[in-house]
Amino acid sequence: MSKKFDYNTTREPLKLPEYGRNIQRMVDHMKSLPDREQRNLAARTIIAIMANMYPQNKELEDYEHKLWDHLAIMADFDLDIDAPFPLPTGEEMQEPPRRVPYSNHNIRFKHYGYLIEEMLREVAKMEEGEVKDHTVMMIANQMKKQYLTWNRPQVSDQVIFKDIEEITGGAIRIPEGMTLKDARELMPQQPQQQKNYRKKKNQRKKNN
Repeated sequence: MSKKFDYNTTREPLKLPEYGRNIQRMVDHMKSLPDREQRNLAARTIIAIMANMYPQNKELEDYEHKLWDHLAIMADFDLDIDAPFPLPTGEEMQEPPRRVPYSNHNIRFKHYGYLIEEMLREVAKMEEGEVKDHTVMMIANQMKKQYLTWNRPQVSDQVIFKDIEEITGGAIRIPEGMTLKDARELMPQQPQQQKNYRKKKNQRKKNN
């Protein structure tokens, strides 16, 4: 006598696999209950079990509401129960996602970002003096750090100063004698890099 095996490939696909087949069977059984109060009790029991499966998610916003939404999905949106939240319909779930309104800012130097350019334009409006010069230097150091992050291991201060003048249309003039932080100060080395640097330095001393 041949034994018939029950493979997942022969079963109906799960609507929400993360809850497993046993939860889906509970939902199917709940729908078959003839009494509304029995269905309400079964629904609340299933929700409690679903919540206990992922306790780390209980602090998430609207977590309980999402559980009831998941229950509706597993029930094919065919639920005749008293839910504490409005349950979604199949039509609502099939609506395409709303388009994300991405910014269309015309950024001249993408490695600096939009905020850097905006700050420079605001600084350009400031009165000339020490406060303005100090603010320009702080922004320039941040620009140098971002340049090093996205472009190359070294960049001269003059490149940063030139970019500032270009971004502001010449409204900001770099004070004579301004110097920015060294690349090693802006981009701290990792422990292994520091170890290799000290090793090379000690080796050079021995050779000398």
